[in-house]
Amino acid sequence: MRLTRCMTGAVLCAAMVMGAGWAPGEAAAEYPEKPVNFIVPWPPGDLEDVLTRMIAEDFQQEYGVAAAVVNKPGGGGGPFPGAIEVANAPSDGYTIGSFVIGVPVMGHQIEIPPLTPAKFDPLGIFLTYPFVIATSGDAPYATMDELAAYAQDNDVALGHFGDVLTPTQVTKAYAKNAGFEWGSDAAFDALDCNTLASGDADVINTTLQLILPCLDQVKVLVSITDERIPLVPDAPTIGELDESLNIALWNGLFVTKDTPQDVREKIIAVAEKTMMSERAQAVAKETGALVYWQNADDSAARVAGDIDTMGRIGALLE
Repeated sequence: MRLTRCMTGAVLCAAMVMGAGWAPGEAAAEYPEKPVNFIVPWPPGDLEDVLTRMIAEDFQQEYGVAAAVVNKPGGGGGPFPGAIEVANAPSDGYTIGSFVIGVPVMGHQIEIPPLTPAKFDPLGIFLTYPFVIATSGDAPYATMDELAAYAQDNDVALGHFGDVLTPTQVTKAYAKNAGFEWGSDAAFDALDCNTLASGDADVINTTLQLILPCLDQVKVLVSITDERIPLVPDAPTIGELDESLNIALWNGLFVTKDTPQDVREKIIAVAEKTMMSERAQAVAKETGALVYWQNADDSAARVAGDIDTMGRIGALLE
């Protein structure tokens, strides 16, 4: 009977179908109505974790629902289990990724099926890690040009956090373009003042916060960031020295591509306000990190540009 009546007119049909599952006075649930998880694919304690926890706290206060950071560490160069969890979750805004550059730039290119094709859209990028290339204060070079000249006739040992990290690849690509080779290189769990003082490495690729205690005893040769770091304003960015390597290690919020726009806007509204807050900016002042909010469109363009840059770096290092 219902089918026969539906065939008599589209308006009547639509009204009857709606009436079968909807009653007057009912309304669609408004986001958010249940707990929200922010997935950080790294252990707790680093800058991305600290700032994402601030966002979660503000989200909970703004919307009155529980919001938590869930750390899912594993695989600096893949397989990114935290990112896979976000990719497999419903596109409803209740599972949000807080990702470093490697996830959206490389995740879908290194044979991780749950991330292929590209599954994520940025809501915004909010952090640039204060990576620098530094050496001891008594080193016979004070700039990258002087280092390149010195390395022509001397072995220079490089310390880094691992070959897969973007700053390490940038550091090695710079040497290629500048016409010198590192005498040796090794990955370390910690790269700080003691690494240089002990002679374990001549040059280290590390974060500024780890050498702040001895900043007056080291030389920061360059920052692997988009902008100069206020704590070491005389150190040029890598892009100033070599435009083809203009890239940084950043972190941002991401959701799956089918996430509704109104849901995205509610998450963005909180995150942007958090990054401009005094407590978030205090993290920047204390560590040398760059803390800001880059909108979704500009972040998407940045991801696309970084994919091209990493492609060039990969080809160079091969």
